[in-house]
Amino acid sequence: MRKVDLLFAEYSKSHRNATNKFIHWICVPLIFWTILGFVSLIPAPHFCISYFGCVSIMSMITVIFISLFYLRLSLRISIIMIFMMFLAEHFIYLTNIHFEKQSWMVYLIVFVITWIFQFIGHKIEGKKPSFIQDIQFLLVGPIWLLGFILKKTGIRY
Repeated sequence: MRKVDLLFAEYSKSHRNATNKFIHWICVPLIFWTILGFVSLIPAPHFCISYFGCVSIMSMITVIFISLFYLRLSLRISIIMIFMMFLAEHFIYLTNIHFEKQSWMVYLIVFVITWIFQFIGHKIEGKKPSFIQDIQFLLVGPIWLLGFILKKTGIRY
């Protein structure tokens, strides 16, 4: 069995309840977005792409390291997640422009609220979050959701 399948199977053990899964479908992408948003606020040079926006070097380094983790698991998943992270970066850029100096507060509020819901979901589930056992599950959550979409569409990962 491939490592990605083992990680998905392990992650699934604490994500069987329908309510908890529903909460994860909303909160996991938002948590991922807020973490990338916080990284975007680290003072660093930016580069800009027409019709896209600006991305900080720190954000690019983060995307590269996360992509390398995903690449170890699946080429297809890593390619899709690179696209998803760049899409997230576009919305991060829009958030940073719109809220200017207060964008950190947007990320913090969304981060705290989504984690509260995550813990509520796990309380309903009756099991602790997977990342308590192994920190890499913080990166497995987003691709676990992507795995459902790929399976539903018949795309092998």
